[in-house]
Amino acid sequence: MSAKHMKTVSADDLADMADRTREDAPEGETLGADFWKTAKVVFPDGPKERLTVRFDRDMVAWFKSQGRGYQTRMNAVLRSYYEAQESERDDR
Repeated sequence: MSAKHMKTVSADDLADMADRTREDAPEGETLGADFWKTAKVVFPDGPKERLTVRFDRDMVAWFKSQGRGYQTRMNAVLRSYYEAQESERDDR
């Protein structure tokens, strides 16, 4: 998807948006209500790349409220998502 089709929105704006899912889209698997209660954070080894990113304030505040190492936890959550997407792609 090209950048000209992307739009930045806040969490509140997102909640107010109408569902734009195609009617013929297949149902995805649900993670269940307890997924994140039992999920384990796996901290990757190896060097990191320094870069500047922008996150929603409430997301940063929430991760920071969890204590020291919030950036590493954010990275672990992104890695978990990445690995799930790669696994799904490999299954095709």
